[in-house]
Amino acid sequence: MCGVRHVRVVLRIGGSVIASPINPDLIKKYAELLDELQRQKHEIAVVVGGGKLAREFISIAKSLGLDEKAQDDMAISVSRLFAQLFLKKLQGRGCSNVPVTADEAAKCLALGKIVVMGGLRPGMTTDTVAALVAETIKADLLVKATDQDGVYDKDPRKHVDAVKLNHLRHTDLSTVFSENKHRAGIHQIIDPEAIKILSRYGAKLVVVNGFEPRNVATAIRGESVGTLVD
Repeated sequence: MCGVRHVRVVLRIGGSVIASPINPDLIKKYAELLDELQRQKHEIAVVVGGGKLAREFISIAKSLGLDEKAQDDMAISVSRLFAQLFLKKLQGRGCSNVPVTADEAAKCLALGKIVVMGGLRPGMTTDTVAALVAETIKADLLVKATDQDGVYDKDPRKHVDAVKLNHLRHTDLSTVFSENKHRAGIHQIIDPEAIKILSRYGAKLVVVNGFEPRNVATAIRGESVGTLVD
């Protein structure tokens, strides 16, 4: 194992990847990857999103006249359900429960467990949760597994001429935002509040196509994949 660098990493798995629609086979592959990474002595904290199901509950809450805090609460509950699925699959390798604070995540990681969590509180996306956890545990790297191959100069779902950007600085990301503040159900490549935390902390971020879990392992090895933001 000489020369192998052990990394403390936060992995943000987008709900658009594992939950839109719900993909049990992909969840299984990610659980196997997490097991493999831990055996390689990497320290792993995972933050999962609620995807389409979370947005459906947000819509239901909104139709019932519930405020944005209540809408966010629904999405958080859904994301934590997906986190529970991961923990059940990981069995003893994961935390005994889904952490509900960044400090709880840090304590679980210190016990040598794989952390899997969802949302934390209203007004905070799971991107921001991942950034906050990365800052709390002093992670070497944040990997975001999303439904795109990386960060583009504009939304590739709307613009056929969108160009993938292989390398960006934190300060460049504001130019690719479609929205610059939180709202329940926000869906864009990187949440602006998360970038503020990453910029403050100075964390390295790699955005990869999450439909292929091996991309995460590639990013952790420091090899070129997706978009690097530093």
